[in-house]
Amino acid sequence: MARSRFLPRLLALAFAPLALAAAPVASAQNSAEPLRNAAAVLSLRAEQAAQQLPILVKGVVTAAEADWTGQFFVQDETGGVFVENLRAPGPTPGDIVEVAGVSHPGAFAPIISSPQWRKVDTAPLPKPKPVQIADLEAGVEDGWRVEIEGIVRSVRTDPDRTHIDLAVAGFRLQVSAPRLGMIRPEALIAGRVRVRGTAATHYNAALRHLTSVAVYAPSWDDLTLLEPEAGDPFAQPAIPLKQVAEYRRGSGPSQRVHVRGIVTHQRVGEAVFLQDATAGLRIESSQPDTFSIGEEVEAAGFLEFQDFLPLLRDAEFRRIRPARAAIAPQAPTWTSLKRGLHHASLITLRGKILDHDTRPISRPLGGFSGVLTTWWLQGSEMSFAVEYEAAAEDGILAAIPIGSIVELDGVCMSSVDVQGRLQSLTLLLPRPESMRVIARPSWWTPRRLLIAFALVSAVLLVVIAWLLTISRKNAALRVLIREREQAQRELQEAHDTLEQKVAERSAQLQIEMTARRTAELQFKAVLAERTRLARDLHDSLEQTLTGIALQLDTSAKLFARLPEQAQHHLQLARNWLHQSQVSLRRSIWDLRSRELEQFDLARALQQSAEQMTAGTELALEFATLGERRALPEIVEENILRIGQEALTNVAKHAHATKVSVALEFTPHALKLRVSDNGRGFDIHESAPGGVGHFGLMGMRERAKRLGGRLDVESATGRGTAVSVEIPLDPIEDLLPAAAIETPPSP
Repeated sequence: MARSRFLPRLLALAFAPLALAAAPVASAQNSAEPLRNAAAVLSLRAEQAAQQLPILVKGVVTAAEADWTGQFFVQDETGGVFVENLRAPGPTPGDIVEVAGVSHPGAFAPIISSPQWRKVDTAPLPKPKPVQIADLEAGVEDGWRVEIEGIVRSVRTDPDRTHIDLAVAGFRLQVSAPRLGMIRPEALIAGRVRVRGTAATHYNAALRHLTSVAVYAPSWDDLTLLEPEAGDPFAQPAIPLKQVAEYRRGSGPSQRVHVRGIVTHQRVGEAVFLQDATAGLRIESSQPDTFSIGEEVEAAGFLEFQDFLPLLRDAEFRRIRPARAAIAPQAPTWTSLKRGLHHASLITLRGKILDHDTRPISRPLGGFSGVLTTWWLQGSEMSFAVEYEAAAEDGILAAIPIGSIVELDGVCMSSVDVQGRLQSLTLLLPRPESMRVIARPSWWTPRRLLIAFALVSAVLLVVIAWLLTISRKNAALRVLIREREQAQRELQEAHDTLEQKVAERSAQLQIEMTARRTAELQFKAVLAERTRLARDLHDSLEQTLTGIALQLDTSAKLFARLPEQAQHHLQLARNWLHQSQVSLRRSIWDLRSRELEQFDLARALQQSAEQMTAGTELALEFATLGERRALPEIVEENILRIGQEALTNVAKHAHATKVSVALEFTPHALKLRVSDNGRGFDIHESAPGGVGHFGLMGMRERAKRLGGRLDVESATGRGTAVSVEIPLDPIEDLLPAAAIETPPSP
């Protein structure tokens, strides 16, 4: 409730820079249509309100506290809204004002910022709106003048205001009223009152979250005592502490419970623990009175429940008898503790200290500040906490080492579930002597263990030094061993080097032998070519010339007697002459095989094909596939001869109109394919060409000589295709490197 009077100050501090920055904006936005009622302002979303929309509202001021530095709530027929007026003085409740400003998201609900207001008239405050406590606590009635009833639980005063706590249907509502009034504050306790005032929210500004709600009553006329307390609770018989939560006919939330007991512990400004012959009880009060342990007092407070256990709140105390002998603590069993039977009673427990911690605490309402020391102990069946608070840390308690077995006298604070089963247990020590050391921890404390560890480490260092001396001697011995091993490795390396040189020399001799075999192969190829040329000249050219001479002689003899027959023999001579030209051209191509020294294989083969088809109706298609490279001369010459022979067969025998030549270079082979669309032939019969010509047999021999193969595909009327494939790897491995260097492409 005390926070309610700081609400306007928090608003002022939070939004003062924003309000000053928005002041010139209001005049710049006067051209926009302003929002003209509170409902329109409150309906804005946060991002819309941040756009500083113009506002012009007229209403009655319902709340304007003296310490709000001019800020106020204004209400019209649609609702109430907060006006962030940071320039005092401001209007007073009952003033009818006209406010012009801009929108702002506020810390919870939209507000009017950078206002300019003027008083128009005065009027009675608006009729309050009856509200439900659930709606009020949800913040939906923020800014409205409301009316609500409740039971007064406590009344506090400060120099500016009177602060009243109301209990309403399980909620606790803060009410702020003027400092002085006609009603005595103590007469309100436990009475049913009606409060009228303006609802205002408390909030977490960083998160824009609602935390609580307060009602600001501008005068004592807004506070009406409907039903005072039925009677003085202290005049009623005291109820045994064990029976405070039992059923009593006629009891209700507005009636205070009267109890009596011996003080066993007190937390100043928070709670007093009483105990009688039946049980113990926690009684909470904000009174600053202090009591001595053992003093007998009586109290009247409102019954509530925390963690499913009873307590009295907002209690009033009266002293009965000064302190006498303190109550002797009970020694409960763990079974009864687990059933929650000793809550708020003075008991004795024993356990082993596991850890402890100290932190500062303060309770401004009780005027107390000091330190809270907490120990965590392990009992025989469960662990629990022990707390002791004092103005300063107690040196004797702080000196008790961790691991000690202690016995403690304190007030039991239990937390149980809905079925009464214990969830946690805390023991509150009333004084330092309530903790007694039964057994200290073993002699082997962490400090002594550290010293022992240091001694053992020193012994280990001596042993390590001795081992290092031995290791140095062993290292010298290992050096000698390594030197011998190094000598053995060098000897082995020399042996391996000799073997490598022998292998290299053997490889060199193999290359030389391969080159010699290659030269022999080339010589045999040249000799075979010369033999073939001599055979061709003998079989073709010489026979042709002989035939021409015979036909010319016959023609000369018949020319005078039989001109027609002479003409026939002349025609035969011409045919023989044409045949001799073809044979001679072929011989010339064979002799020009050295073109390969100037052109690559593909160029030479293409030129041969072009010369063969020149002047004929035979169409040529030539293609080279793959990456060209230079090959051994024996390979190039034989492939060229195979291609020339295949083209010659096409020209002589195929009667084709189209011939295709494809030369393909692959990484491991050379492929040549010559195909035509001629009349073809039956491959199971003898190849065409006649005696004295190279023919298919010669092409197969050339391919076989190079380690390759030649395939013929043909059928009558479907053309012929001659394919040859020569593997390159075996041939190149047998040749010296100089023989297979790649010459520049032409």
